[in-house]
Amino acid sequence: MSSGAALNSNNNNNDDDDNSNSTTGGNISVQKPTRRRIADFIDHVDKLPNIPSDYSYYISDEEESNSINNANNSSSFNGSFSGPHDHFHNHQGVRCHRALRRKLCAFLPDACRGKNMVRKVMVVLLFMAVVSVFVKVPVLSNRFDVSSKSRVRDKGLVLARMFKDDWAFSQRVVAEDNKQEPSIPIRVLEKISTPEIWMKPNSDNYYQCIARPKSQISNNKKTNGYIVVHANGGLNQMRTGICDMVAVAKIMNATLVLPLLDHESFWTDPSDFKDIFDWRHFMNVLKDDVNIVEYLPTRYARKKPLLKAPVSWSKASYYRNEMVPLLKKHKVIKFSHTDSRLANNGLAGSIQRLRCRANYEALRYSKDIEDLGKILVDRLRNNSEPYVALHLRYEKDMLAFTGCSHNLTAEEAEDLRVMRYNVKHWKEKEIDGRKRRLQGGCPMSPREAALFLKALGYPSTTTIYIVAGEIYGSSSMAAFREEFPNVFSHSTLATEEELEPFKPYQNRLAALDYLVALESDVFVHTYDGNMAKAVQGHRRFEGFRKSINPDKQNIVRLIDQLEEGAISWEEFSSEVRSLHSDRLGGPYLRQPGESPRLEENFYANPFPGCICDRSQERVAGLKLDERLSSRAA
Repeated sequence: MSSGAALNSNNNNNDDDDNSNSTTGGNISVQKPTRRRIADFIDHVDKLPNIPSDYSYYISDEEESNSINNANNSSSFNGSFSGPHDHFHNHQGVRCHRALRRKLCAFLPDACRGKNMVRKVMVVLLFMAVVSVFVKVPVLSNRFDVSSKSRVRDKGLVLARMFKDDWAFSQRVVAEDNKQEPSIPIRVLEKISTPEIWMKPNSDNYYQCIARPKSQISNNKKTNGYIVVHANGGLNQMRTGICDMVAVAKIMNATLVLPLLDHESFWTDPSDFKDIFDWRHFMNVLKDDVNIVEYLPTRYARKKPLLKAPVSWSKASYYRNEMVPLLKKHKVIKFSHTDSRLANNGLAGSIQRLRCRANYEALRYSKDIEDLGKILVDRLRNNSEPYVALHLRYEKDMLAFTGCSHNLTAEEAEDLRVMRYNVKHWKEKEIDGRKRRLQGGCPMSPREAALFLKALGYPSTTTIYIVAGEIYGSSSMAAFREEFPNVFSHSTLATEEELEPFKPYQNRLAALDYLVALESDVFVHTYDGNMAKAVQGHRRFEGFRKSINPDKQNIVRLIDQLEEGAISWEEFSSEVRSLHSDRLGGPYLRQPGESPRLEENFYANPFPGCICDRSQERVAGLKLDERLSSRAA
């Protein structure tokens, strides 16, 4: 019952209480008194006796009525009860109450007249307390004696709560009372308060290390020539390709012309570099690394550049030995392809750091994209709820390219086959989709993704943002929504007016998805494509935010066993969690491969190169000290 309801209840029963306590024909009928707590105030705390902390002051309605009658019949009422009585209370507390009532009556004489005087006073006090909360001015604050707080705490008796400082005060009391107990580390507290499914991997010893030393600031204005780059592919493929070309320009001591974007890929997006990226910011951040110009100088603008397609995964020596002589001769070279044209490993540390400065600092999206991205993230975080960004690459172009048609109808599968044959630069035409799926080479279907998330422990109430374009298949998303109904995308989260400037441009929509995925509490990808690599790497660079990398080959095997009834749901879930305990985006060194094509992508894991380990640095420092000490000896 609320305080207001309790007050009304007491007022309604007031007359009955008075009548029940009257004398009738010599027999006294006493009704059990209703007990009510009276406020104790700090200004009288010095007068309180040493009493147990669990003792509280009470005065009954019966006692109150009798005391008023005694007061009316006495010419020298002093606030105490006269005559014998057989109930227990502390008279000192009653005297405090009487003293307070006299002070209030001096200011509010009308409220003190009549038999309901105490109830009227309590109504006034309640009203004053409510007002003090709203205007942030604690009533009677001038009566608080700061020095009394420690005595109150030592006695264990909480006499008052200040509306504004109660939490800070209580925390301070707890800390002082438990000085002998060791404090809990911050990381342990985070683990207690954060459910395991949302916890990021431990990365306390790791930090970003891409700063440019002053000694490496480029003051050389002399250039070997100009590089015009045509970034090819989708947004994320172009993004990483541009970063590589920044590094290539540094290697070749060339001037980079603001990149051209691909307008002929599957999406045929006409957007230019300036439409998607903050081009002035790009040039300004990199001005001490490489020379970047908006356009070719007039004397070269009409000259046909030398067209070259650099060899994939090339070392720095390739560009210095083969490309620089051509650049000096022709003065302008146009690179027709930029995807994967620089090696993942075996490059100077300064070049690796430059790639990261270009990717994580210079390539900022245009203001309209950044602003809408922040709005979408805020809407997903309604009431501070976490969310999962699911890169569900179950789109028509990817399914046609990979030859995967699991969970699709025969007509939909045929449509994909026709598309694959119509795209001339896709070399692989005849594909066994069933075999590829069992090998883990297909994007996970929406149904497979739902089973995967559920097995990991994400509840059906989880907010999920789909990082993708239109999902292919007439009923593909129905199975997913059965398990996770709180599903959003840029098309459902943004209003029509907000999305209107972006609709015709797939690369700008992809940029929105990139921002929402980057800021998510958990990122999950279902196909290891360019978007997955770019977002994973960026999240590692930003402190190893949780990014789940599915073991698709084993997931497919387990899902098939589950559907065949060979294993139970409990066995399936346990096996999925065990398989992915170390696939959560935690720190590990970038994995080498038998060939550059099989290496782990630099932008998917920029460690080493752009992320450093403090523990390794400490070990290296100790070894260096030992060598210096041995030499000195």
